[in-house]
Amino acid sequence: MIYHFTLTYPESKTPEAVGDLLRELLLPRKWRHFLRIEKQVLINGSYRNFNELVQPGEVIDLYLDQVASAQRPYPPSGRLPEVVYEDENLLVINKPKGQKTHPNQGENGTALNDCASYLGQSPYIIHRLDMLTGGLLLVAKNPAVVPIMNRQLLSKTLKRDYLATVDLTDLGQELPDSGTINLPIGQDPNDQRKRMVRPDGLRAVTHYQVLERGTASAKLLVSLETGRTHQIRVHLASLGCPIAGDPLYNPRYAEGQELQLAGWRLSFIKPYSFDPVQVLLPADQR
Repeated sequence: MIYHFTLTYPESKTPEAVGDLLRELLLPRKWRHFLRIEKQVLINGSYRNFNELVQPGEVIDLYLDQVASAQRPYPPSGRLPEVVYEDENLLVINKPKGQKTHPNQGENGTALNDCASYLGQSPYIIHRLDMLTGGLLLVAKNPAVVPIMNRQLLSKTLKRDYLATVDLTDLGQELPDSGTINLPIGQDPNDQRKRMVRPDGLRAVTHYQVLERGTASAKLLVSLETGRTHQIRVHLASLGCPIAGDPLYNPRYAEGQELQLAGWRLSFIKPYSFDPVQVLLPADQR
């Protein structure tokens, strides 16, 4: 299959070499190699060598025929997701709390199964949300954008911000107005469901800002620098202010409570473009 992408080099940018442009667009090295060998980079309809310049206003066409994905297909669930944003390559949905992001072998009914129903084809995973966490989930419509969005994740161009309500019962009002939690996270040896802060864990960095304070709770804006399993839940619990309704990390959890954590904002650059996008969770879901 050939994937064709067209973009116009912005008037606001200075001229740059074709090769530099493709690196700026975060195309994998292998794909850049094929584009050069097969002469499938067209500037205003004609091939241009990688050391030649692209000028503002010029139209760039890319034809990729070496795209492969090892991801297995996700069968449709028969249900439709709540779509918050969509373009030709990406889909953002509002994943309900209690729903898995993707299925294990033989499962159906996850967010990606719902996306398959909506798209009429299997989606491609970019990031995950814990089952108990609701909110914005970004998926790809084709494999030609997956490595680009993965690179945006690594470079922090793709930013994920969350809203969390935390329990201050034990901490009181001692939680600073903002802060960064830089504590490694690893498996809890006593409970396979859980993670914990441990010195031999993986690097994990979480930033937070207090938006509202109550007598025994606070609402936080939380941003991820890394993406470890249960990262926000573990980090906030480590400060003594676990998320309200957290059955794993909040000792005050009561049966039937809902985890007060939701993906609120996604910021990224549309793949094969220079266009910034910001997607917000609908106001009635925050």
